[in-house]
Amino acid sequence: MKYDIQQLIGNTLRIGVTTACAIALIGGLYYLWQHGSEPMPDFTTFSYAEASKYTEFTTFDGIVRGVFELSANSWIQLGVLVLMLTPMLRVVLSLFDFAAQRDWIYVVITSIVLAIIIGNSIGGF
Repeated sequence: MKYDIQQLIGNTLRIGVTTACAIALIGGLYYLWQHGSEPMPDFTTFSYAEASKYTEFTTFDGIVRGVFELSANSWIQLGVLVLMLTPMLRVVLSLFDFAAQRDWIYVVITSIVLAIIIGNSIGGF
């Protein structure tokens, strides 16, 4: 049983990272296909009004909507999101593994780690 869950955790990490890279690569190639010949924007100044129109790339709802609208930027962001969720899934699988083994100290430690990861991801701290 222990070997199977360790294989599952390892495969989850490999598949998650590979999937995230593939999604980001597809989004990047699509972005270059759409915008590759455009002139470079002026990045010498920063405008909050200009930056506020890009909120679709910083919210989960905006990313999902953009993916369904075939926005290249949203596909890249989805790749980043999958990459961030991959280690979280590893911690969740480890939690189930420790619970199945009835190793309660590691269940508590892993639960604390998971709570910290989720709290920092949601709170942005």
